Amino acid sequence: MEIKKFQRIAIAGIGGDSGKTFVSCGLARAFVEDGIEVRTFKKGPDYIDPAWLSLASGFVTRNYDTYLMEKATIQKNFVKNATGDGLNLLEGNRGLYDGFDSEGSHSTAELAKLLGFPVILVVPVSKVTRTVAAIVYGCKKFDENLNLSGVILNQVANKRQEKIIRESVEELGVPIVGAIPVIKDFSMPSRHLGLITPSEYDNAEISVRKASEIIRKYVDLNKVREIAESTKELDVEINGQNGIFKTDLKIGVFKDKVFTFYYVENLEALSRSADLVEISSLSDKALPEIDALYIGGGFPETNIELLSANSELMKSLKDRIEMGLPVYAECGGFMYLCDSIDIDGRHYNLTGVFPIKLKMNKKPQGHGYAEVTVRQNNPFFPAGLRVKGHEFHYSGIDEITGDLEFGYVVNRGNGIFEKMDGVVYKNVLASYLHIHSEGCADWSKGLINAAARYKNLRN
Repeated sequence: MEIKKFQRIAIAGIGGDSGKTFVSCGLARAFVEDGIEVRTFKKGPDYIDPAWLSLASGFVTRNYDTYLMEKATIQKNFVKNATGDGLNLLEGNRGLYDGFDSEGSHSTAELAKLLGFPVILVVPVSKVTRTVAAIVYGCKKFDENLNLSGVILNQVANKRQEKIIRESVEELGVPIVGAIPVIKDFSMPSRHLGLITPSEYDNAEISVRKASEIIRKYVDLNKVREIAESTKELDVEINGQNGIFKTDLKIGVFKDKVFTFYYVENLEALSRSADLVEISSLSDKALPEIDALYIGGGFPETNIELLSANSELMKSLKDRIEMGLPVYAECGGFMYLCDSIDIDGRHYNLTGVFPIKLKMNKKPQGHGYAEVTVRQNNPFFPAGLRVKGHEFHYSGIDEITGDLEFGYVVNRGNGIFEKMDGVVYKNVLASYLHIHSEGCADWSKGLINAAARYKNLRN
């Protein structure tokens, strides 16, 4: 049993587009510039905001979500990866109390209470004054077990508006720790329902530095630090990794500006037993000698011309799949293995492992928490296993030109086709489902075992 005291703060909002990521990145970088070690965490299934937080803090960001993981797992993970000497910053998602259902299950508030994070609420105040106090009052009283410790006003129009809001809110006993005006010459670039990934944006570092400058000017960093220092100790039992042995297996991972959607725990789970070999879908012309391949998600559509032009790698991969190479692919990885994709009326060839023609749509074809049941034994999962995850994709089926074997029945979510997901071919399993290994221990075991079987057969 370990008892530790961590300085920690959660940045929450009253809804999407409140400015949480901007504030979180700005705070993280400002404290780093002051010589403070900052570890960043993100509530909910998300890949893009954590990439920005990692850039801001200099440490990899970890995701926590009580739908995807057990509460005890989250607590252990946090205690293992938090800094005891610096600041731990958690960025929420959506509104503070928004969750899975009307009870607010799996919300930012529930996660903050689980890990003992005091909350600073970011409130956009365009065209409003005293009503902000009603909003803050409601958030504070809605769940008095939540430690709502401060407010940052965003998009303040002028000093008069700020004065009225500040006096109204502080009557409630909640301090205003920052008031950020409307910033006309700064924005963090967005696409779909979120930001563009830092790897695709040349000015990402400039944006983070600018966010830090703005936060320094308009937020009381000393007060934020005081709130972070007021937290209680955490009492959590930490168990070591048992029964995990390093092997001579090599697992390839597509890592480039196209394929960036990987939870760090997924890669860590694989690397405990195997060596990971990074592969570029854009520049590598052939697969190296590997025993399995993991293709994560990303945005293939934004680099489709370069991706489609690298037919040598696609042929190399398809040939190796025919020879039995185990491949696990999710979302963008699934897209990569299909026959082709139509984007705004233009046709692009893909790997052609599955007889599926895709089409990019203007609206999401799947978005949110998901759950599947494994239909029958496949190279990675036993039949009957229920797997939780999430999906977010604009691509969808345009045409199926051959026979398909589906590995999953979709209990929650959309999947690939008619509530089915997880296309299986030889030793390949590809789906729109994103999985977090901390919530599905069978995932890494399945991939490692498939790699070992393939290696033994080749030998």
